[in-house]
Amino acid sequence: MSRIRPYRPSDRTAMYDICTRTADAGADATGILSDDSLWGDLFAVPYVERHPDLAWVVEADDERVIGYIVATDDTEAFATWFRDEWWPTRQERYPRAAEPTTREERMIEHGYSQGPGRNANAAEYPAHLHIDLLPETQGQGLGRRLIETLFAELTRRGVSGLHLGMDPNNTGAAAFYERLGMTPLPADPGGQSYGVKFG
Repeated sequence: MSRIRPYRPSDRTAMYDICTRTADAGADATGILSDDSLWGDLFAVPYVERHPDLAWVVEADDERVIGYIVATDDTEAFATWFRDEWWPTRQERYPRAAEPTTREERMIEHGYSQGPGRNANAAEYPAHLHIDLLPETQGQGLGRRLIETLFAELTRRGVSGLHLGMDPNNTGAAAFYERLGMTPLPADPGGQSYGVKFG
């Protein structure tokens, strides 16, 4: 049986791998970009660098990490840290395009454009998360257990709410969030967002 445990620094490589293998609306994105690490550098690893205390992984019987949940309890503070401390360490690897047109260039621009005051849902739903599970984990209730683990910790901290953004093509994820009681929130064009209040 797979088990959930707190993130450890030795899991960092697995975070990159799982993020890439689930990044294309839940499917494997390996090779879509010129550098597979971009997925993890945007959507997984900065969270475990900033908030290792809000990260849990799914560990298989053979001790492979096969899923994770990462989060911040303060989206605005995280966006400031990402802009000022995390992304500058990545800029040489991901040069900015003058006019982003490709999927990869738009993703890199997403990294450059992070900062406080840019997320309309952050005031009312200050926390946000990313959750990714390899296909072998699905159908075992592990996603729900990861979410419940995070929500319990955020509630303990007195966080008022959480939001998340997702690819609207990932219809399975949308159904999952709705089953957990999340409600749709305003989203940028081409995106989809959900939120939940605590307490």
